[in-house]
Amino acid sequence: MVDSRYKLLSKIDCPADIKKLDVSELPALCDEIRRYILEVISCNPGHLGSSLGVVELTVAIHYVFDTPYDNLIWDVGHQAYPHKILTGRKQEFDTIRTLDGLSGFPKISESEYDAFGTGHASTSISAALGMAIAAAENGEEDRNTIAVIGDGSISGGMAFEGLNNAGASKANLLVILNDNGIAIDKSVGAIKDYLIKISTSTSYNRMRDRLWKFLFSSRKHPSPNYYVLRQIKRNLKFSIFKNSNIFESLGMRYFGPVDGHDVVNLVAILTRLKKIKGPKLFHCITVKGKGYTIAEQNQVRFHAPGKFDLETGKPIASTVPQPPKYQDVFGETITKLADTNNKIVGITPAMPSGTSLSKMMEKYPDRTFDVGISEEHAVTFAAGLAARGMKPYCAIYSTFLQRGYDQIIHDVALQNLPVTFCIDRAGLVGEDGPTHHGAFDLAYLRSIPNMIVAAPLNELDLQDLLYTAQFVDSPYAIRYPRSKGMFIDWRKPSYDKVETGKGRVLNRGEKVAVISIGHIGNAVEEAINRLKEEDAKVLPSHYDMLFLKPIDETLLREACENHQYIITVEDGTVIGGLGSAVLEFMSDNNLSRPLTRLGIPDKFIEHGTLPQLYKLCHIDAAAIYLKIKEMI
Repeated sequence: MVDSRYKLLSKIDCPADIKKLDVSELPALCDEIRRYILEVISCNPGHLGSSLGVVELTVAIHYVFDTPYDNLIWDVGHQAYPHKILTGRKQEFDTIRTLDGLSGFPKISESEYDAFGTGHASTSISAALGMAIAAAENGEEDRNTIAVIGDGSISGGMAFEGLNNAGASKANLLVILNDNGIAIDKSVGAIKDYLIKISTSTSYNRMRDRLWKFLFSSRKHPSPNYYVLRQIKRNLKFSIFKNSNIFESLGMRYFGPVDGHDVVNLVAILTRLKKIKGPKLFHCITVKGKGYTIAEQNQVRFHAPGKFDLETGKPIASTVPQPPKYQDVFGETITKLADTNNKIVGITPAMPSGTSLSKMMEKYPDRTFDVGISEEHAVTFAAGLAARGMKPYCAIYSTFLQRGYDQIIHDVALQNLPVTFCIDRAGLVGEDGPTHHGAFDLAYLRSIPNMIVAAPLNELDLQDLLYTAQFVDSPYAIRYPRSKGMFIDWRKPSYDKVETGKGRVLNRGEKVAVISIGHIGNAVEEAINRLKEEDAKVLPSHYDMLFLKPIDETLLREACENHQYIITVEDGTVIGGLGSAVLEFMSDNNLSRPLTRLGIPDKFIEHGTLPQLYKLCHIDAAAIYLKIKEMI
C-alpha cells in the first residue's frame, strides 16, 4: 500500500499527476517507484528485474506523451509494473498475479492505459503499426503510438516483419528499444552483437553527442541547419557501420543510444522526438534490475525470483525436502542421455534456465543451442539437424510452441523427422495467466499426422520417455507441467524403453472408469484413495493412457465394455484433447456410454495459484472425487 512514506508517489493517481511535477523531481519519483516494486514483489512473487530496469523510461514516457490518448504498447509486458503503478493501479499493485487481482501483463480489459494485451514477445511493433495507421485513417494526426521492445524481443522474426512494414510506411510510430542485453537469460545472436557494437562505438557516440546538442540547441525548435545536419548524422552512421545500420536500412530513423536511466535527459529527448513525424527508433541502454544491486548482479535469478528477503536477496523457501520440478528432471536426464549418445543435441528458444536445458549447456556447449526468441526457427532448425542424422530435443514452453505450429506441420511432421519436443509448462501454469497457460498442446498436436504425443504421470515416466525418444524415428512430443513431481527419491539408476501407444491400469474397479493422461492422473489417484479411506463399497477403475497419440484402443475398449460410466480427466482444453479422442473412439466403434469430460473449459482461464485454478476448472482431487461419487 502506498502511504505517506512515498511523498511523491502518494500524489500520483494517473499520468496527468506526473505532469504536475517539475522535471527535477522525477528522479526522486523513480526511486520511490523502484522501492515500492521491491517492497511488493519480495512478498508477492512476480517479474522483478525487467520492471526495475524501465522505471525511468516509464516515467519519461508518461511525462511527455498524453496516455491513454497516445497508444503505449509494452512488448511481452512483464516489465509493465511501473506503468501499472502510474496508471491508477498503485493501491491494487499488491494483488498482482493473484486470483481476481491485477494481471502480470498489460490487459485491455483491465485499464484504458493498456492499449494492447501482451504476454508473448515480438508482437508490439506490428500492433503499434496497426494502431498508428488507424489513427491516420481516423484523422487523428496528433495521436502518437509508442512500442517499447527489448533487445531480446526485437530479434524475433515477427519484430522484423513489423519493422519491415513500418519502415516503408509513413506511420507516426516510435519504437523504443530497451537494450539491457538480457531477456530471461543473456541475449544471444548476431543482433545482440550488433547492438553492442552500436552502444560501445566511442567514435560514433562522441560525434553523436556533439551533433545532438547542435541539432537541438533549442528545446522548442531544431537548429536552422537541422535538415542538413540530420543528413550528416545519417552519413556518419553509415560511414562508421559501413552501411550496416539495420534500422536506418529498414527505413526507421534511428536515434541513440542513450542512457535509459537518466530520466531528465529522456524527457528532453522524447519531447523532441514527439515532434518528429514518421517511423523512428529510439535506442536506450538500461540495466535489468537497476537500483537493487543484488538483482543487477544476479539478473537471471531475479527475472522472477519468487519470494525473497529484501535485505539479503536470499529466497524464502520451505526447508522440507521437496520433489523436483519436472523441468529439472528434464535437464538432468537429457544431460545423462547426451553422455551416451553423441547424436543428441539440445535446442531452446531463449529459455535455457526456464527449461533447465542450461544443465546440458554447461556440460556440452557445442551440442546445445539457445537460438533466441525465435520459436519458428527453433523448430525448423531442429528439423534440419534431424534430417542429417542428429537427435534434436527441442525444449520449449507449451504456450510458445504455438508460435511454431506451421513449422511442426510443414517442416517436421510432413517429412516425418525425428524431432523430440520437450513441452514444458503444459496445462495450467498459475500466476502468469491466460497468455502462458499451456492449454492447447494436446489438442493442437493430436491432429498432426506422424506425431506421437505422450504425457508422463510422474517424473519416473518422464525419464523413460526422454530415453525412449532417441530410438524413435518420427516426431515425438512429451508434455509435462510446471509442477513439482511426486517423489523425493526420483533418480532412476537405469531407464526403460516405453512401448509407444501403450497405457496402463492403475486401479481396477467397477461401474466407473476414469481415463486420464499426464500429471493430472495423480489427482485422480488422490480422489480414489479418499474413497478407499471411506471404505467405499464400489471403487472406480483408473486408466492412465500415457499416450494420447497413438492411443491405446485396447484399454479404451476394456474401459467402455466393462463400465457403465466414463470420466476423462486432462490438464488441457476439453475441446480436441483426451475427452474428444475417447468420444471419437466410442463413436467409431459403436460403444455407447455416458461420458463426462473434465478439463480446461472452452474459455481463457485467468491467473491465480495452480490449486485455485485446478479448483476453478473442476480438475482438482476434490472435484474429481465428487464426480466419481456422484456416478457411483
